[in-house]
Amino acid sequence: MATTRNVVVVWRSVSAPFPSGIAAGRVSRSLRLLFSVSSLVGMYGFSGSISGKAEAATGHHPLADEQASSAVTSRKPVATKQSAPQKKPPQNFTASGEETVKVTGRASLPNGVTNTTPGGGMMPPQTIAKSRSGLTRDYIAKQSPTSNAAALVASLPGVVYAGNDPLGTNDDQQGLTVRGLNQQEIGYLFEGIPAAAPVYLLPYTSAAADNENIQSLTLTQGSPDTRSPLYNAVGGELSETMRDPEHHFGGLIDATYGSFSLRRHFIRVDTGELGNSGIRGFISFSHRQADEWRGVGGTRRYHIDMKLLKEWEGGSRASFVMSYNDAKQYYLRAPTKSQWNQYGVNFNYNDTPLGSSPANYYKYEENRMKKFILGAPVNLKFDHGLSLDITPYFTYSWGYDNGGSTLSRDGSYLGPDPAGPLQVGGTNNSIVAASIDTYTLAYSGINAVMSWTKGHNTLTGGAWYSYFDQAEPQSYQAVNPDGGVPSMWGNNPILTENGSILRTYDIHLVQQTNALFINDTYKALNDKLTVTAGFKEVMVTRSQTNNVPGVTYATGQSAAEPLPQFMASYKITPHDQIYINGTASFRMPASIMTYADRYSVSTGKLSSKHASDINPEFAIGEEIGFRHSGFANVNVALFNYNFTHRQLSTTTYQNGLPISESIDAGGQTMRGAQIEVGLKRWHHFSPYFSGQYEHATIDSNLPAVASDGTAVNLPTKGKLAVNTPEFTAAVGLNYDDGSTFGGFNMNYIGKQYSTFMNDESIGGYETFNVNLGYRFRNFGFAKHPQIQLNLLNIGNNGYLSGTSSIKTNARSISVAGHSVAGSSPQYYVGGGFAGVLSFSVGF
Repeated sequence: MATTRNVVVVWRSVSAPFPSGIAAGRVSRSLRLLFSVSSLVGMYGFSGSISGKAEAATGHHPLADEQASSAVTSRKPVATKQSAPQKKPPQNFTASGEETVKVTGRASLPNGVTNTTPGGGMMPPQTIAKSRSGLTRDYIAKQSPTSNAAALVASLPGVVYAGNDPLGTNDDQQGLTVRGLNQQEIGYLFEGIPAAAPVYLLPYTSAAADNENIQSLTLTQGSPDTRSPLYNAVGGELSETMRDPEHHFGGLIDATYGSFSLRRHFIRVDTGELGNSGIRGFISFSHRQADEWRGVGGTRRYHIDMKLLKEWEGGSRASFVMSYNDAKQYYLRAPTKSQWNQYGVNFNYNDTPLGSSPANYYKYEENRMKKFILGAPVNLKFDHGLSLDITPYFTYSWGYDNGGSTLSRDGSYLGPDPAGPLQVGGTNNSIVAASIDTYTLAYSGINAVMSWTKGHNTLTGGAWYSYFDQAEPQSYQAVNPDGGVPSMWGNNPILTENGSILRTYDIHLVQQTNALFINDTYKALNDKLTVTAGFKEVMVTRSQTNNVPGVTYATGQSAAEPLPQFMASYKITPHDQIYINGTASFRMPASIMTYADRYSVSTGKLSSKHASDINPEFAIGEEIGFRHSGFANVNVALFNYNFTHRQLSTTTYQNGLPISESIDAGGQTMRGAQIEVGLKRWHHFSPYFSGQYEHATIDSNLPAVASDGTAVNLPTKGKLAVNTPEFTAAVGLNYDDGSTFGGFNMNYIGKQYSTFMNDESIGGYETFNVNLGYRFRNFGFAKHPQIQLNLLNIGNNGYLSGTSSIKTNARSISVAGHSVAGSSPQYYVGGGFAGVLSFSVGF
């Protein structure tokens, strides 16, 4: 499957218009590049003569010959006749020349597999002075096509993925932590674009690229990059990159079927280079439909990815990326521990309307999100060691999150005021209604980075600006006599006696973010020693209004945080490296509800008051690590974090609607060690192992309110942190001889506490996934038809995978003579067994 190629590339000039008076000898490559970027017209035509010899990575295989034959076919033969005459107007500049480039590469399959990454695609080489792990197509392509990015990284060091369904289709109700830091503390970048909504900060990774289009996933544990357009990356960052379009016309078709009536279809078309412009692109479309794995209802998703790319000599490139996602599904009911023990996986919303608990009908739990992600990353390299990276972006989301509720016709409230008789047909005092939460999120920004390399020194500086606008009005919709909802978008809301819309909140938030950053990197001792010092100042301003009568109308918060960073690494040998780093990071509360008053619609009493004098979460982290590369690749790291005002996210329910809220958990200390080992392909086998030990403790006594209204402090200091297992481990093995392939991944997650008082927890559990497949030879236009089987959660019929709703204490406790009532946490239910069968073919 490996192909070593010697490539001779001859570029011949094409006339390119320039302003008059610019002579060929006086025009620098930088200036020529700028004109080329502005016109988006390729300056050079390329022709090449390629010859090569196919050599299997671990032995000869017939498929390697096929791939080599396909890979070494030249796009254009070297011209053997005189080129067509070119016009030579005096106003134009014409460049010509010849360059010989020797390229050694690996041929890839239509799905991107090369079998070159150690650990079966789970341990690409890293050199940065911080803990970093990744995945490539060698691993991603062999997982279920339904998996999202959060599920794919589940085996990397320190990761705890709390899945809520076996297919990975429900990323609205899943948990993800890295070193005990939740997904709202992990920055998520898609092609350099901050793709998570800036306030809720949930990544919703399935709204980005389809599995077939993900080129790589990179997880930086605990240390955000200074130049990244993120302000929440206390727990590190997850970066997703799409594949580049092919130089030649082609594509991929994938059909997938499986458990729970799964049906998924995917098609991608690569345009090849468009004329002589040098621009190439791809566009893909997919549709997925499946039943919910427990209870009733189903999921449905439409998705489009697109990428256009133009590259120039010297490594400069400009691209345009777009992803569109339309997903509809139903919330699965999160059980308490006692509900789980009594009902198991059968605990869910009702499958029939009305009845004894009419508000628990599953159709009232429908949620839908449509999302556009647009970006235009540009990377320019100039003369004299200068480079410029600019990424403008825009994302737009709209949808609804709904739940069920029961209202009183004559006893409901709008804010603290009686609503009067509600304007709803009928005479019954009890009204069954859907609680409708619609939203629109518009997020735009630009990140610009300039670098200058002179000798052993690289100076980097830049700025980031973003503007975010969120509107979220809630309302109620009376259901039909048969239990159906006339409009999930809330087009026919229930009105109060005076004609106002009955609602709990009507929020509009605007957030502006400004950041300035500078880095300096110095290399010494023949580049063995690399030292980087950096500084970032982040300024965030939030302004929020709530249009419900009787509540605080305008609230908000502003924060400015200085974030220094230091990194150093030393190459002991060409294969061994030690590194150390120290970083500072912060994030704001991850919910608009933090700034909103909410009154109970049934009692008119204040159920949640907006927070004031909010302190952002702040963390200082240190790491020391060692890497070895070679046949065996090893990464070992020790880490330490100290937090103040640790912000933890939890889910509460009001009038049947799930609401994300933040809890200030005070100080916290986290210390641990992680290891990652991956072997290069040996006799077609590639093993992988990762593990982590972590000891995380709460450093503060958390405030609480006793049953008699007295403010007390719970004795939480010294308790273990929630959602942070002491031990996690993953083992993987991949086999691929070019035709037959297979592998498995086993994950172990240790015990996790779900309350700050450590009086309730879930036990450790294991997950086990297997993939098997076979690739056929090329047949006509069909390139390597493939059949693949993924078996997910083998041996599991459902388990508690993580905590959805964190509580201070599950049991009642007496503090200084005052009783503090307990409250039961709620949990994600990990998916049962599922099988997924895929058929794919390139063309």
